[in-house]
Amino acid sequence: MIPELGQFGLALALALAVVQSVVPMAGAARGNLVWMRSAQSTALGQLVFLALAFGALMWAFVVSDFTVRNVVENSNSLKPMLFKVAATWGSHEGSLLLWTLILALFGAGVAVFGTNIPHALRARTLSVQAWISVGFLTFMLFTSNPFERMLPPPVDGNDLNPLLQDIGLAMHPPLLYVGYVGFSIVFSFAVAALIEGRVDAAWARWVRPWTLAAWMSLTAGIALGSWWAYYELGWGGWWFWDPVENVSFMPWLLGTALLHSAIVTEKRGAFKSWTILLAILTFSLSLLGTFIVRSGLLTSVHAFAVDPERGIYILGLLGISIGGSLTLYAVRAPAMEGGGLFAPVSREGGLLINNLLLAVATGTVLFGTLYPLFLEAITGDKISVGPPFYNASFVPIMLPLVFVMGLGPFLTWKRADLKGVLQRLWLALALAAVAALVLWYLVTEGPVLAVLAFGLGIWLFVATAQEWASRIKLFRAPFSESLRRARNLPRASHGMTLAHLGLAVCIFGFVGSSAWKEDLIVFAEPGTEVQVAGFDLRLEGVEEVPGPNYTAFRATLVVSRDGEFLQNLYPERRNYPVARSQTTESAIRHSLAGDLYASIAEPASQTAGEAWTLRVLYEPLVNFIWLGSFMLVLGGALSLSDRRLRVGAPRRAKAPEMAQPAE
Repeated sequence: MIPELGQFGLALALALAVVQSVVPMAGAARGNLVWMRSAQSTALGQLVFLALAFGALMWAFVVSDFTVRNVVENSNSLKPMLFKVAATWGSHEGSLLLWTLILALFGAGVAVFGTNIPHALRARTLSVQAWISVGFLTFMLFTSNPFERMLPPPVDGNDLNPLLQDIGLAMHPPLLYVGYVGFSIVFSFAVAALIEGRVDAAWARWVRPWTLAAWMSLTAGIALGSWWAYYELGWGGWWFWDPVENVSFMPWLLGTALLHSAIVTEKRGAFKSWTILLAILTFSLSLLGTFIVRSGLLTSVHAFAVDPERGIYILGLLGISIGGSLTLYAVRAPAMEGGGLFAPVSREGGLLINNLLLAVATGTVLFGTLYPLFLEAITGDKISVGPPFYNASFVPIMLPLVFVMGLGPFLTWKRADLKGVLQRLWLALALAAVAALVLWYLVTEGPVLAVLAFGLGIWLFVATAQEWASRIKLFRAPFSESLRRARNLPRASHGMTLAHLGLAVCIFGFVGSSAWKEDLIVFAEPGTEVQVAGFDLRLEGVEEVPGPNYTAFRATLVVSRDGEFLQNLYPERRNYPVARSQTTESAIRHSLAGDLYASIAEPASQTAGEAWTLRVLYEPLVNFIWLGSFMLVLGGALSLSDRRLRVGAPRRAKAPEMAQPAE
């Protein structure tokens, strides 16, 4: 009965989405305020019914209702409760339902919090958002029904992919979806603005908080997925340039460009058509990622479906949304006003370089992702585009971007004195050069790009800190005065500083863990000793231990340095009998300087019995990646909490009525 309620909720949500896609748009065209306001109630109704459907599906997983096919294929009665709940969005059908729920959540957010947005623009925005909902709800109901029954029901289920039974992966998809779908409301704002034929500073300010919220969530989702891959997959890497990793990274790159472009549109009235185009392309890349992971084009631990029919449906949605919005852009964008003029050396110029480099970097990743798929489709040849390609193409594009990031906040609007700015930044330049030279001296065999990137990370960190210090007159005024200035500084300024510092910290982790890691693979028996990066490790033994829905072989590694005991590490090799698969659970000794990472694989041979494949790595500075990612998200949250973004564009207050004189 509960699954049928969920099915009914989906049908009602679709009906409301159809109404919302037509009536408010017609009301905006005719100036009918009642029709325009209907978008608010239908948006809230969609959210209610989709929440009902999602709750019904979660209930089916929690109680192990094996009359529902989705539960049978992705759950098991022995699974821990946390992963039963997470299995709600761990399948293709469940993840699609979560996607549409978040889509409705953002639409309801505009309906509730967008009271200062003009009625016509809000109505058109919510109508475009409803078009997207109609596409995904019909896709779900006609090809991917999460409530499809299985009768007679089996005794137990097949279990979720064991690699996904992890707290990191339980939270990773929802965060990514909030990012992906968050850009849908920015897309809807952009299409609505094109229909109206007007983009101004107020529009940019309305768009910025939604863009920032989506960017924050996507940043957190990518970082969490990278962390999961690092400790769960057993290979010791945090990024592999997997196509499914790339399809989440590309919207992040363009979303970052969109954030900065919207600032120029708001402050100076420039980049109007470019900001609109970025809004369209960012969400288009989110849809492209949805197509890739659900179409059967590739097989990955991240991929949800391998059904070509579903892929054709999503390809149709992709063609309509991207083709239609770009056609509308081609018709309306040339008529938009150009905005304020600026010199090449100015803050606008710096942000333009920022945008161009991010766009080129996105194109590079897109080419590396799609080229193997096109080649296989045309010739049947299979090739792999991996780290060597991206290290040679993507990294050189990002290095000048890091330099401009340190320089940009010092530039003034319209026109800036580059010589004067560089004179103010002599300390950052000197420290960056010294750091690069010292690193080159210490690690003479290190790649040149790695040394350069590390130096640029120092440059960005020091320049960003210097810009913030200059704002509050740190060391140039009494401390109480600097503290007062810091309190009065807009939160968005603090957020920008923290996010730029976070990227610099991430660069330290990227470079250290990629360029100077140490890796050792040996066949180990009890008593075997190995040395890595000054650490001594001894394999004490391997024992079999039971788990809730698995059995595991757990190794005990004694870690010491210079004869002094540090700690024991316990890597595992797990076997999931229901899913008929195995996973590697790494053991990690964390420190800010670097991680000591250990994992075990199957015995070296069937006859050896006790000889295990032991892998030990030392990852210098790898935790700076997670620390920097946290700073990026926290910086975004600080900016989002700025009242100027939360209240949107101000309205002109009505003049108070004159008091009538007494007779």
